[in-house]
Amino acid sequence: MKKVDSNAGYELLDSGDGEKLERFGDVVLARPDPQALWRKHLPENDWKKANAYFSRTEAGGDWKYKGDKLEKWSIDFGGLKFWIKPTAFKHTGLFPEHSVNWDWMRGLLKGSEGVDVLNLFGYTGGASLACAQAGAKVVHIDGSKSAVAWARENAELSGLGDKPIRWIIEDARVFVGREVKRGNKYDGIIMDPPAFGHGANKEIWKIEEDFLPLIEDCIKLLKDKPLFFIVNGYSAGYSAIAYKNVLQVLVEKFGGSIEMGELTLEETGTQRFLPCGIFARWKM
Repeated sequence: MKKVDSNAGYELLDSGDGEKLERFGDVVLARPDPQALWRKHLPENDWKKANAYFSRTEAGGDWKYKGDKLEKWSIDFGGLKFWIKPTAFKHTGLFPEHSVNWDWMRGLLKGSEGVDVLNLFGYTGGASLACAQAGAKVVHIDGSKSAVAWARENAELSGLGDKPIRWIIEDARVFVGREVKRGNKYDGIIMDPPAFGHGANKEIWKIEEDFLPLIEDCIKLLKDKPLFFIVNGYSAGYSAIAYKNVLQVLVEKFGGSIEMGELTLEETGTQRFLPCGIFARWKM
């Protein structure tokens, strides 16, 4: 189990009854979370104090605000800065549980020079920024134009706008296939594939069909002595053991070791952990 402790920028205040109550900087949000099967520990009045809550509708859902609508605000988290923006899909642009992997990569990259990292399904850039902050050259790939723009905003906000990060709007499979043909190589690869999604040109991604071929192509992109390979998972229904089994070929080819487990958030004032996803990560 990997956990994220509360800090100044983010805090899991409570969870239960299919919801979670979170603080992003000075703003408190309430939103659904199907993993929260238990009862809440805070009184209902504390939940009613939230600045906004996400309400499910037949069309999907939307945010209800206690006061003025919150467009965006910045927070400090994980040694970086992020713009938080409530979206129509209940997300905020930050998955704080991933910060444990950012710290892990920073440790591996410390003191390294000329390291090349590929971040697939890079979203708003947390992993890309952490690697760039540690001195790596990063290629950030996402099929969403708005997500890549958001990631670039986060880079500027974090004071990393001049770091060697290539921001590319592209389908991950298409880009990786081209990189294989070009003969380009990387020291580290990160991916956070969705269960289902669309590429930059409306390519359909289905994890049950496309995940393994993508992994196999990514392995072709690794240098002779690579540093790491991380796979995160969310809402795909797989076990971390499945991801570990997929990455076992790296141990056979390069040596090294694999860790796996759940990504979690520790709740303030309790001994509970909210499960947020799974991971498997290999290092030399």
